[in-house]
Amino acid sequence: MHRIVCALAALTTLAAFTAAYAQNYPTKPLRIIAPFTAGGPVDVTARILAQKLNEAWGQQVIVENRVGASGTIGADLVAKAPPDGYTLLANSSSHVIVPSLFAKVPYDAIRDFAPVTVVSTSSLALVVTPTLPVKNVKEFVALAKARPGELSFASAGAGSSTHLTSELFKSITGTNMQHVPYKGQSQALTDLISGQIPFMFNTLQAVSEFVKAGRLRVLAITADKRSARLSEVPTFIEAGYKDMVTGSWYAIWLPAKASEALITRLNSEIVRIIALPDVRNRIIELGGEPVGNTPSAFDAFQKTEMTRWAQVIKASGAKVD
Repeated sequence: MHRIVCALAALTTLAAFTAAYAQNYPTKPLRIIAPFTAGGPVDVTARILAQKLNEAWGQQVIVENRVGASGTIGADLVAKAPPDGYTLLANSSSHVIVPSLFAKVPYDAIRDFAPVTVVSTSSLALVVTPTLPVKNVKEFVALAKARPGELSFASAGAGSSTHLTSELFKSITGTNMQHVPYKGQSQALTDLISGQIPFMFNTLQAVSEFVKAGRLRVLAITADKRSARLSEVPTFIEAGYKDMVTGSWYAIWLPAKASEALITRLNSEIVRIIALPDVRNRIIELGGEPVGNTPSAFDAFQKTEMTRWAQVIKASGAKVD
């Protein structure tokens, strides 16, 4: 009985300490690890949050771009970081896609991370260089079938949503096209705009300004309804491909052993930030939809997404050594 009482006392003391720690947090600068290049949607999302967290807490919040291996280098850094709330991961849906695509990943995408919240979602757009002689999805598919294996597509990296959505499209349309992975969005878009590569799937957040400027042509989006930002662009449902409803999402994680009190504290603050009118407007302006859900809702969502994309990867045969 004495041991039980001592154990309960220890747990009570630990809980009180943890709650007090979370209440006082943060007391020093934080860093958000963005595992893709500067200027891409993950980086932009991280920087929006960093600015607002700095304003709210009076602590410097630094965004570090740790690029490489389809986001796994940056994610692995966070997985192995102290779970004290001072190292956060900002990543996209590729976080739960990569484990099914690579033969080996140095962490478990679910077990080694504590989900905080989904920040936003964004449908993807099929965008082509204006020199490609197609004006709609039907013409694009016809061209791809007439030139099997000749067309190539860019992605933000192997395992990214921009990659796997292309694989899904190939499977649905029965086309054969070659994947060219990049180390993030920026260089992929640069080569697409310059005509060095003919097409890619990318978020509205990343391409809308280039589309409006006439530097890219968008054929369809993967949403279930048209975007208010590009209302003239049809959905894939309208183009006759009802199974092409998908998208990318952007979220925040902590290392797995972060306390519940710390997760709750960070979740509450980020959800509050997402609800701010200027932040909501900025996300919508970039082609996204603000979310801000609970850690438990996010956890259920990411597990569903992992299963879904694992099935797409298996069906497509896509693998990265």
